This record gives sequence, structure tokens and C-alpha cells, in this order.
Amino acid sequence: MRSILITGCSSGIGYDAAHSLKSRGWRVLATCRQQADCDRLTAEGLESFPLDYASEDSIAAAVDETLSRTGGTLDAVFNNGAFACPGAVEDLPRGALREIFETNLFGYHDLSRRLIPTFRRQGHGRIVQCSSVLGLVGAKWRGAYVSTKFALEGLSDVLRLEMAGTGVEVILIEPGPIGTRIRQNAIPHFEKWIDWENSARRAEYESLRDRLYKPAQKKDYWELPPSAVTEKLIHAVESPRPRARYYVTTPTRIAGVLRRILPTRLLDRAIAKG
Repeated sequence: MRSILITGCSSGIGYDAAHSLKSRGWRVLATCRQQADCDRLTAEGLESFPLDYASEDSIAAAVDETLSRTGGTLDAVFNNGAFACPGAVEDLPRGALREIFETNLFGYHDLSRRLIPTFRRQGHGRIVQCSSVLGLVGAKWRGAYVSTKFALEGLSDVLRLEMAGTGVEVILIEPGPIGTRIRQNAIPHFEKWIDWENSARRAEYESLRDRLYKPAQKKDYWELPPSAVTEKLIHAVESPRPRARYYVTTPTRIAGVLRRILPTRLLDRAIAKG
């Protein structure tokens, strides 16, 4: 039975991926940051235990638990858990960037490198990274999240080059608008780090807070369900020759093309127009 470790399975992309791959015959090790979510997934028939990207001890324990359960083997890891901290770049304190990088980048890296010796020993393995359209182009108010995804893209590209010939494949999945809880989950980080009332952009923050706190009146025109990401993940872990990158939504495909063909100033204008 093929086995995969998936992070961030409490909801959204990770949740859908865990259940979908299990239904395809994979042995899924579905991890969450909170024990209560792990208990809920266990009750649903998944194998689940905690993994918190922000804690090196938690990552080490999760890897030990994974390999203990599988007898020392693993076919793939899907690095998925991440969060956002909305705010203008000029209002992001150092601590905000440190916190988001610990989870969105350093945690991915730490988990991957702890599994690479197993993949090397087997002669095969898939490291699948959940990036974003915001790993291809920037967007206002999302500087913290964008910076982690740009960094993930670069780190993954280099790792892919270095793993050539080892049997270890490094793959990026780049969603765009997906129906998840990332906006709601960003609120505590916004409240913790952004002193918007004393910002030079206070008036702009009023509009930002409306979008952040109020439920969307209608679904984004381009938004797809988490299953759209799972579809790409299945190809990434099951294809004999997976792609290096998988674009998921129409905005991601458009962004990928525009980034290649437009000068920077024209790209800025296109992004500003949405």
C-alpha cells in the first residue's frame, strides 16, 4: 500500500486530499496542528496525529510516528498547512514575518529534509509543496504570505535540481482562489501584529477589515473547491512522470503567462486591475 503524509488536514485542501487519497487506496497519515482535530479525523476513519510546523520538536515527533507506523517507509509527503497575515508591508513588524516564515517555509523545509533520508534509502519519494498563485506574482496587503510563497518556490526549485537522479521528485502545486478558511484563520494574526489604527493607511484598512471580518456575499467568480487541488495532487503522486509545477485555477494560469511575457511595470498594472 502506498503511503503519504499530509499536513494541515483539519479543513480545506488537506482535509479533502486526505479523504480522497484514502478512497484511492493510499495509506494516509493525516496530521493537524491541534489534537482535537486529529481526534475528529480519527473518528472519521483516518490515521491522524499532531504536527505543528512552528515546532521543531513536533515535526521530529511526527516523522518518528510516521515511520514507526509504516515500518520505516513513505512514498510521498504533501506540505500543505499555511496561514496568512494581512497588512501593508510597511506595517509588518519583524515578529510577524518571523512567525509566518516559521510555519509557511521553515516548517516545510524541516519536514522535507527529515524525510529525504528515507526517500534516498528507498530510491524514490515525492515531495509535493502547496504553493500559491501568490508564489508567482505579488498582491497588495498580502506581503507576508507572498514572501513565504516566493521563498518556497525558490527553495523548491533548487531542491528539485539537487535531487535529480536520486528518485526523489520535488513538485509545486500552485492554487489560486480556493474555497478554504484561510481568510477567517488570518484574523488572529492580523489582530496580533497589525497596528492599523496608527497606520498611515488607516482609511484603507477600514475597507480591508470589512472584507476580512464579513462573510463574502458571493463566491469569487474564479474560486474552485479544494477537490481541484486534490486532482493535481493525485497526478503529482501517481504519475510516473509528474510535472514540476501544477497550476490549479484560471487566475494562476493567467498569472504564470503574464509573469513571463510582461515587463514589470505592465505586470504591476495588470495585477492592480485584478
